[in-house]
Amino acid sequence: MQLRQEIGLRQELVTQPQQILRSELIQTPLLQLEARFQQEIQENPFLELEDEMEQRLDKEDEKDDRLESNVVREAVQDGEDSHQKEAEREEREPDWEQMFDDQEDERQIYRANRAITEPVEIPQADIQTLSDNLREQLYMDRLTHRQQEIGEFIIGSLDARGYLDAPVDLIAALAEAEEDEVEEVLSRVQHYDPPGIAARTLQECLLIQIDLRDDIDQLVRRIVAEHFEDFVNRRYETIASALGVTPQMVQSSFGEISKLNPQPGEGVIDEKMNYIIPDLLVDVIQQTEDDEPEFVVMLNDGNIPSFYINEELKKLILKKNSDKKAREFAIQKAESARWFINAIMQRRTTMIRTMRAIVERQRAWFLSGKDIDLKPMILMDIADDISMDISTISRVTRDKYVQTPYGVRELKFYFNDRMETSSGDEVATRTIKAKLKEIIEAENKKKPLSDQTIADMLAEVGFPIARRTVQKYREQLNIPVKRLRRQV
Repeated sequence: MQLRQEIGLRQELVTQPQQILRSELIQTPLLQLEARFQQEIQENPFLELEDEMEQRLDKEDEKDDRLESNVVREAVQDGEDSHQKEAEREEREPDWEQMFDDQEDERQIYRANRAITEPVEIPQADIQTLSDNLREQLYMDRLTHRQQEIGEFIIGSLDARGYLDAPVDLIAALAEAEEDEVEEVLSRVQHYDPPGIAARTLQECLLIQIDLRDDIDQLVRRIVAEHFEDFVNRRYETIASALGVTPQMVQSSFGEISKLNPQPGEGVIDEKMNYIIPDLLVDVIQQTEDDEPEFVVMLNDGNIPSFYINEELKKLILKKNSDKKAREFAIQKAESARWFINAIMQRRTTMIRTMRAIVERQRAWFLSGKDIDLKPMILMDIADDISMDISTISRVTRDKYVQTPYGVRELKFYFNDRMETSSGDEVATRTIKAKLKEIIEAENKKKPLSDQTIADMLAEVGFPIARRTVQKYREQLNIPVKRLRRQV
């Protein structure tokens, strides 16, 4: 076997732990950041909360050597370093005194520029899921133990909309029961609250709700029971001719049917319900020298407590003749704390700069609050404005929300594709959608506009888009097709 030595050149990207931490915290929403901050405070004794520091200052009579002995018991170090390694380590050590001074200055700046907001407390409701609610009614009903078991299988077979997601024969096989028994229990469950629960089809769901109400005309039931396909397709004249009534009476019945709930399982409070707390705040200052409204951007970090660098551990690092193991433990925690604090500072700076750039580009929207005033804007635009990488802007805007004078908006809301108008100007696609919605709202409901007609009308006002694009935008806005918008 012959050995040989070769020299080669290779280029590779190595991501430092500090960079990973910064990227992670930048894309972390506020609530998760608070949890991460509390975890870091608990794991790193170098970081100290403001109230903890005040308590410690009341007990300053404890000696430094006592602290050192406590840290020694916590520190874990395998083996002892040689004198040569010790000398090399001291040469590599940064100027801790200068670093601590810089860190304290940054912390004071961070604290001074924080949004003046009260900590937000989220009330935790006594959550009861849909299944819990139905089981409670099941066991309050006068059913046998056998029927209750079948009812459990039925409730366990409901989907998120509240519909029965399994055939009766399968439930009968699983419950080791007859299909007639399952049908009987299913009929009882379908009359529980919310009305229409455990239905197998939309038609059955609507009929259950109609039968549970005494204030609905029988014409409504006949339309749903006997002419469901015509009802779905809004064939007013066909239904009116078949039932011997006027189209106006049919349309009135449609209004009653629209008040029913087609998905009784939705809207029920469950454990998956989320709360949105904005990461940023944008406020308007009306009084300026040139009478032009100005916007103030703040970071909503009121729930993140004020923190300090632990003075005793700081002294331990600065004291060269301290116990070696204790000092090495303190240096390790100081490095970790420094990385974390720098990442928090950079997160704040990046988010503020990004939001200010968004406000500057979307100033018209922040003045009016109307979607039609949104300008075309992509991630690269903001990245160029603040001289940052587009991946950083993507992380900053991911799952982040801002509180504006017009409500809470997701940061992604302000980014729109651009389209060129007939005059050569660029316009945001959201603006075209707003104009499309405006046209449909103003149409004659007796003769709704087709997608091609809407495309022609948009072209007349400078938005030349194809019929298929109109259809896509209409579906994104949850606007039904022409025949379903028609009214008598």
